[in-house]
Amino acid sequence: MAGIKPGSGPCAMSECFCGDGKDVRGMEKECDRPYHCPYGGILFRKVSIIGLVLFSSFLLAAIFSSFLSPCDPWDRFEPYLPPGQDHILGTNDLGQDILSELIYGSRVSLIVGFGAALMATTIGSSIGLLAGYFKGMADEILMGITDIFLMIPQIPLIIVLAAFLRPSFWLIALLMGSLWWTSTARVVRSKALQIREMGYVQSKRSLGFSHLHIIVSDVLPNLSQLVMPKFLLSIASAMIAESSISFLGLGDPSMKSWGMMINFAFSRGGFINGYWWWYMAPGLCITIFVLSIVLIGSFLEERDESIMGQQ
Repeated sequence: MAGIKPGSGPCAMSECFCGDGKDVRGMEKECDRPYHCPYGGILFRKVSIIGLVLFSSFLLAAIFSSFLSPCDPWDRFEPYLPPGQDHILGTNDLGQDILSELIYGSRVSLIVGFGAALMATTIGSSIGLLAGYFKGMADEILMGITDIFLMIPQIPLIIVLAAFLRPSFWLIALLMGSLWWTSTARVVRSKALQIREMGYVQSKRSLGFSHLHIIVSDVLPNLSQLVMPKFLLSIASAMIAESSISFLGLGDPSMKSWGMMINFAFSRGGFINGYWWWYMAPGLCITIFVLSIVLIGSFLEERDESIMGQQ
C-alpha cells in the first residue's frame, strides 16, 4: 500500500492521509510519521520547542544574573513604585528593584530544583537498578526500604525540620532529594527487570561478562530515556515545594528566591494594598518555568513510548 512503511511506527487514528495522499481508513496501520498521530506529533514537537526555549531563557538568566540585572537587588530606591521606565517591574516595601530580585531569585530557585532533582534521581536510579538487575534478596531489601520511605509524609516532615533547624535552601534541597527518590526507584526497577531478561543481556551473562560491564554497557543506556523525564519532572516538583515552604516563611530570608518574594509580598502588605507587581511577577515565573519543564518532559515521554512501540 502506497505511503505505508512497515515498522516505522503505529498511528492510532482510524482515518489518516499518509504518504502520497491516499486515504487509508478503518484499520490500524503503520505510518511513515515518527509519532502516533501525524498532525498531533508535529504540534507536540513545536510545543516542546517552546518549552525548551523558555527553560533555556530561565537557565541563562540564572547563570548571567549579574550581567542581566539592571541593578543590585539589595539597593534601595523609593518604595512601592509601580512599574515604570526606571523600574520595569516596580519596587517593593524596601525600595528594592523587583526585576533585579526576580533575576537573582532564579539562581536560588533553580539551584534548589536542580540539586534536589539530581539527588533524588541519582538515589532512585541506583536503588532501582540494583534491585531490578540482581533481584532476589537485594530486590526485597531495597524495595522494603523504598516502601518505608513511601510511608513517610514528605512535605509535613520537610516543614517540621525546616521550622526547627536553621533556615537554609541547601537544607531544603537536601531534605527533598533524600525523600523524593521512591517513585524513580520503582520505575527504574521495573525497566531493569525487563532489560535483564533480554536475549543480548543473557548472552553476555552466559559468556562470562561481569555484572558491572553489563550494567554500564547495556542496562544504563536503556534506562537513560526513562530517567531523563523523571529528572525534569523532579525539578518542577522541587521548585514548587521550595516556593511553598518559602511562602510559609521557612526559607532563608537572607537569600533572594521567588518563594521568598511572594512571602514578603504577603506578609508586608503587598496583597492587601493591591501591589500586584510585587507578587505577580515571581508567581508567573514559577508557573512558566514549571510549565516549560512539563512540556519538555512530556515530549520525552511521548518520544520514548513511540520508540518502544516501534521495537
